[in-house]
Formats: sequence, C-alpha cells, structure tokens
Amino acid sequence: LQTRMQSLQPDPKAQYRSVYEALKKIVLTEGFWRPLRGINVTMLGAGPAHAMYFACYEQMKKSLSDTIQHGGNSHLANGIAGSVATLLHDAVMNPAEVVKQRMQMFNSPYKSVLACVRTVQKTEGFGAFYRSYTTQLTMNVPFQAIHFITYEFMQEQINPRRDYNPRSHIISGAVAGAVAAAATTPLDVCKTLLNTQENMALSSVNISGHLSGMVNAFKTVYQLGGVPGYFRGVQARVIYQMPSTAIAWSVYEFFKYFLTKHKLDKRT
Repeated sequence: LQTRMQSLQPDPKAQYRSVYEALKKIVLTEGFWRPLRGINVTMLGAGPAHAMYFACYEQMKKSLSDTIQHGGNSHLANGIAGSVATLLHDAVMNPAEVVKQRMQMFNSPYKSVLACVRTVQKTEGFGAFYRSYTTQLTMNVPFQAIHFITYEFMQEQINPRRDYNPRSHIISGAVAGAVAAAATTPLDVCKTLLNTQENMALSSVNISGHLSGMVNAFKTVYQLGGVPGYFRGVQARVIYQMPSTAIAWSVYEFFKYFLTKHKLDKRT
C-alpha cells in the first residue's frame, strides 16, 4: 500500500484517497493476495539483516555507554549504535526492497521474485539493487537514531527498572516506530521513486533514462508534488511501522530475557 500511495504519477486505475480505499480497491480489482506481493523476498532478507542489526546495536550501545556515561544509559550512545547497526542491516535489505517495490507497483511486469531479479540485473545491471542505498542510509540513519532514542526514552518513563515487561516493550516500540516513521517520510518518498523508477512520473518532468542520487530525487518529488508530495503515504507508513517496531522489540526483548535467564540458571 505504501509503495502504491507514494507513486507520484499513478495510473488512473491506481489512484487512492486513503489507506482503506487503497486496500479495498487492490483486493477487489487485483486479488486478495496482491497486497502481500513480494513479501517472500523481504522475509528472506529480514532474518540475517535483523540478527546483525540487534547484535551490532547491543555491542555498540554497551561500549559507547561505558565510554560516554560510565555504564549509564546514554541517548547519544543509543543513537550512534542504532545508526551503525543500520549500515549492516541495509546492505542486506536494500536489494530485497528494490525487488519488493517493483513487484508491488501497479501493472508490474514481473511474474516472480526470480524473474524480477534476472530482468533488473540484465537491463539495468547490479548497481540497480543499490541505486537507493545512499538514500536508504540517509533515511534510515536518522530513522533508527530517532527510533532507538525514543524507545530507550519510553522505557525510562514506563519501565525504569528495565525488567522484562511485554506491555512496556510493545508500547515503547509502537511509539518509537510512529515518531521515527512520520519524521522520515520525505526521505522514504524519494527512496520509493529511486527504487521504482516510475516511468510516467519521470517522463512528465522530461527525465529520460534512470533517475539516480538523492538530490535529484528530492528535486523531482518537489517538481511533481510540491511540499505535500514529500508526505505522500505518511499515514500508511506510520500504520505499517507501529506494529512492525512493536513486534520487533517485544520478540527481541523476550529472547534477550530468555537467553539471559537461561545463562544465569546454568551458572547457578
């Protein structure tokens, strides 16, 4: 839904006023499973990407907090650790995101994930899978910095003892995801344009060939939609991110608690 709603020059058959209307229209005209198209490639990349992401975050947060605040909880350390972890995460997820978004566009010519990978590789080269990587990082570094700082801040407010508390992890994760998603929507719109290389949008501003680079994407979005263009799909993005970050944090905190408890039980 987010990919469709961020389309800057959508096909008349793919114009939507709200998230609910978009979902209803896609299901009725394109089938029940259409909104989930490309999810398999995302799931394939998500496992290793998140494993590296949380491992890197924990290690860096601990090291930097010891240095900056002598074992205390430093928001600066949380932000830096989240930003560095993003570099590893996005290196894995960027190609998966390119394939997913191309498959989710209206009238997508790709029949399967493999067909999409082969066609993009053949016609645009390997670089196409990383064309939006710098934009992705420019978006995700502030996103993750805001995300981790907000999560840790929320934990300080509602779970100061840092016990394993599923309710507090779900609330903190949801709030952190919503705040970070809303703040970084303009960058996400630019990333979607770079990933999909929307033909109708690019030709309407006389761009031939492929659009590359974040500065060009920012200019093109402004040409096509003005300032409101930067906030296309903000509602869909926040709705998507809130359960996503809430689930990610509650699962992560559960395994962290479970493994720590198991380690302590073994020692005693």
